[in-house]
Amino acid sequence: MEADFSFFALFWRASFVVQLVMILLLVASFWSWAIMIRKLISYRAARREQSRFDESFWSGEPLDELYEQLGPTPDGSSERIFAAGMLEWRRSHRQDGGLIRGAQARIDRSMDVAINKEAEGLNEGLPYLATVGSTAPFVGLFGTVWGIMSAFIEIAGQQNTSLAVVAPGIAEALLATGLGLLAAIPAVVGYNKLSADSDAIVANYEAFADEFATILSRQLDS
Repeated sequence: MEADFSFFALFWRASFVVQLVMILLLVASFWSWAIMIRKLISYRAARREQSRFDESFWSGEPLDELYEQLGPTPDGSSERIFAAGMLEWRRSHRQDGGLIRGAQARIDRSMDVAINKEAEGLNEGLPYLATVGSTAPFVGLFGTVWGIMSAFIEIAGQQNTSLAVVAPGIAEALLATGLGLLAAIPAVVGYNKLSADSDAIVANYEAFADEFATILSRQLDS
């Protein structure tokens, strides 16, 4: 009778430990894809929001009016960075209209804190991708080693080294390594891609904060 080498057949014939490794790798792969898809969508939304806010910011509308429209807790990331700077700018004015000393440093620090919060949100989930990318091949290799060991024990018990007896056990064991690579490769590629996208978005936030701080600095000097 010809042996069935389909995925499900190999899975059901594998030992419990190897099955557990396969399930773990499949879950890790599924969760990695979920994170990557969610991040791609959120990064695209962040770039769109960034572009819309830049248009409003550079439209020539007075900054105080723009801040009044957005409020102290806007929804967009760029808007929150702008609001943090404007809020500190307003707090730095005394009742007589003068400025409290150190206003520029406090404004810069407020926007830096806002940028760091946005960066944390952008990078959320990326460490998981890095972990899967670095550990999944070894988890799969563990399943392979365990499966081959079990196959050899079975061969020794049957005292039969024919290919028909050896092949199924080896195939089941190697499936674990294949699943490990299947989980690791997309996770590594996704991590590198998403990390670069996140760094680019944060760099744009920092560039805007520098430009905004320069505008406020001119007003402070005047």
